[in-house]
Amino acid sequence: MEKKFMGLSWSLGVLGLIMILFVKSKSVDAISCQDALTALMPCQPFLTTGAPTPTPPCCQAVATINAAATTTLARRELCRCFEKAGPALGVIPAKAKVLPQKCGISVPVPIDPTINCDT
Repeated sequence: MEKKFMGLSWSLGVLGLIMILFVKSKSVDAISCQDALTALMPCQPFLTTGAPTPTPPCCQAVATINAAATTTLARRELCRCFEKAGPALGVIPAKAKVLPQKCGISVPVPIDPTINCDT
């Protein structure tokens, strides 16, 4: 009986460790929609008005988000996030499309309101 209990405890401990590692790796791999939108707040003047260039803090935010979106799933989720939030926040699509270029940042997926986030 004692061996059975120890075996069960050990198995539950290993399972718990695996779950902790899985959750930690998921949180490091991706950035949430809300975190991305908050990080991009310095870009608001460029994205919603006639400001001709993004500010350095804006470009830093773009670089940070680009670096955090390392997987296809993370990029897809951010694409959907921006697709929904952009119009609600008054983002000018043409300005969003040129933002990475204006910041000198290469992004794997074009920022374009006509893009299909599922592909």
